[in-house]
Amino acid sequence: MRAASGRVAAPGLTDTARRIIRLNYGFQLLFNLLWWMPVFHAYQKAAGLSDGQIFGIQSIYYVAFCLFEIPTGLIADRIGTRNCLRAGAVVMTAANLAPVVSASYTGFLVHFLAIAAGRSLTSGAASAYLYDGLRAEKCDEHYLKAEGTARALGLVAKVVCWPLVGPLMAVAHPTPYVLSAASAAGSLACAVALPRLAGADGGKGRRESGGGAFLRDAGTALRCVASSRWLALVMVQGVAIFTLSRICQVNLFQPILLDHGIAEASHGGVMAAMTVAEAVASARPQWLSRRLPPVAWVSVLSLALAGSLAAMTFGGPWAVVALLCLFAAATGFAYPIQRKLVNDAVPAHAPRATLLSVESIVDRAVCALAAIAAGAYLAAGRLDALLWHSALATAVLLGVFQLLLRSGVVKRETAGRGVRRDGPAETRAGAAGPSGTARSRARKQL
Repeated sequence: MRAASGRVAAPGLTDTARRIIRLNYGFQLLFNLLWWMPVFHAYQKAAGLSDGQIFGIQSIYYVAFCLFEIPTGLIADRIGTRNCLRAGAVVMTAANLAPVVSASYTGFLVHFLAIAAGRSLTSGAASAYLYDGLRAEKCDEHYLKAEGTARALGLVAKVVCWPLVGPLMAVAHPTPYVLSAASAAGSLACAVALPRLAGADGGKGRRESGGGAFLRDAGTALRCVASSRWLALVMVQGVAIFTLSRICQVNLFQPILLDHGIAEASHGGVMAAMTVAEAVASARPQWLSRRLPPVAWVSVLSLALAGSLAAMTFGGPWAVVALLCLFAAATGFAYPIQRKLVNDAVPAHAPRATLLSVESIVDRAVCALAAIAAGAYLAAGRLDALLWHSALATAVLLGVFQLLLRSGVVKRETAGRGVRRDGPAETRAGAAGPSGTARSRARKQL
């Protein structure tokens, strides 16, 4: 049945699908609720660490994340994504307790290395479990909204919880890390309650294990990327979103505000406003017009991120705050759409979690290089040049992407089936997900 607007109406959720979505909401919210995030720099300074040690640990964290991604993706495809989520939650719980046990350079280094391990265990597995779980229930039209809403709820939780960190630290100094560990333990409870997926929870791993099996999965994943120009190109397109959002919202957030005369006392309010903007956009990717397919929207939103950064070099304090909120909203819209694009591009029976880990490796490897470059620009006092060069690099990357797409060198195709996706029905259904017919036989690649 078609809705009055002409779009294919999505069927209702089954009880199992509802359970999967709700538990995924709980897992994503609690796993990513890092109470220490707003104060970790000051906390480490109070513990006696120098700026060089603090940023050095961050560099090691990025490198470790890249190194952990491939083996953890292989583990997820071997033991099952649900079991991998449980393992990640256990590691994250222990990681958040490390600074409580030892507030020293070694303690914080162990903390961030364990954070990298825990996050890499779940970075591909969480999305793969949700995608496969809804597809098994024939409810995959709801994936995009479920992915976006999970991200939005996590962001809202941060807005609510982060202002409490200061008062709680005044009562007990290690409170941010203790609460983070408690949140991670709560995510473990959600992972334990997730329903088993037929054929996706480690059955393959029990029949076949060992180094040979891991190497075969790695080889399969690399062959998938090498044989599918579309999958490789979609992964590369997402680099701009992840790198710009990470560098701006983490590394450049305070330097940008301070450069425009915005006092530190106001930084928490600006971060809260940005988080609200990103949360609202993440929960409502369907607000985007169906006139453009999702792959085009990712490019448009990436250009919006780049344009916002460049425009910050001209504006005053209020304009910069508005641009940061616009930047956050564009990020919120883009993340769930990009995640769905990559999931749709993964061929049937391919090691999904491993392929999602490959995407994460590419993102974080570029982000690590960008962080080094950002540090050099800031050390030279060239913040405006950094923002402009970041915008120009993004525009060039997306220009090459569109050139390859329009030239026909890379074709939009259904994952693993070589079927073109050019009809108007696909465009209309774009941001909301594939139609019911395609759901049963071929996940649409937009």
